[in-house]
Amino acid sequence: MGESPQKKLYRFGVFEADGQTGELRKQGRRVPLPGQPFDILIMLLQQPGELVARNQIRERLWPDGTFVDFDHSLNTAVNKIRDVLGDSASSPRFIETLARRGYRFIATVQVEGESADITIQDFTRYQDPDLTAPPKNAGLPSEQGAGPVVAATKTFLTAAHEVPQAPRSIVRTLFLLLQIMYLCFYLISLARLHVIQEIMAATVSRPVWAIVGLVVTAIVGIPIRLYLISTVSFNAPGLREKFQQLFPVIFPLDEVWALAPFLLVPQIGYGLALGLIAILLYVPFAERSLVLMGAGAPARVVRAGS
Repeated sequence: MGESPQKKLYRFGVFEADGQTGELRKQGRRVPLPGQPFDILIMLLQQPGELVARNQIRERLWPDGTFVDFDHSLNTAVNKIRDVLGDSASSPRFIETLARRGYRFIATVQVEGESADITIQDFTRYQDPDLTAPPKNAGLPSEQGAGPVVAATKTFLTAAHEVPQAPRSIVRTLFLLLQIMYLCFYLISLARLHVIQEIMAATVSRPVWAIVGLVVTAIVGIPIRLYLISTVSFNAPGLREKFQQLFPVIFPLDEVWALAPFLLVPQIGYGLALGLIAILLYVPFAERSLVLMGAGAPARVVRAGS
């Protein structure tokens, strides 16, 4: 027999759930969460990344002979958990709804048992593609929640569960505006290439290379921006994962184009140009945060036999 799951301490984000005392704490402070919602949260934490079926929850908390409106009670309990965690059904960071089937906990879970052995289970590939996913079927727990431990891969950038919660319509709009801004940069620069050549000739010792670099990065950037605009506009699944793959290309591209305000120095002066450059240097990180906040839909996970 393995260690009872009720003896474990589960840590995720800034929260920790104590299965023994029935307490939920946020940054060390107790957060009120009544019995049944807490029990459902524990069930989800026991099987991170795995579907916890509605029937499984009913059998555990509302056994046969219990007279209750199960669907309403379960929805109310899950909504209570989300309220306490600051989560959202439309843009989940912790609990993902699988329509008519059940729920899945999608953030990284750190588990500490009585023996003080600490394990980390990483199934955030469903939500945070910035973390490296474990190989297929390697160490994934079974539907019953038993299985080997998979070590988490840390990231030096912000993870999905660390970004603030915001209405999805707002973050999508901001993300689209940033893509349109870069697309305008590229098109206007190519259209006024003769003017840029004159500015480069007066400020750079070898203007030819600067012009070549501008043209090449614009040609690479235009299809990337069109792809991102169309993907967000049509809410295509998988943008979170694909953006992470594109980020090593997008980041240096955007950092190079952050120097674009220097081309306007004769009109705006050096001070304002430096201020705009400082803002543009941050934009790639803002794009990534907006994607994690809900601008990009996660990939749909299809399980064998489902």
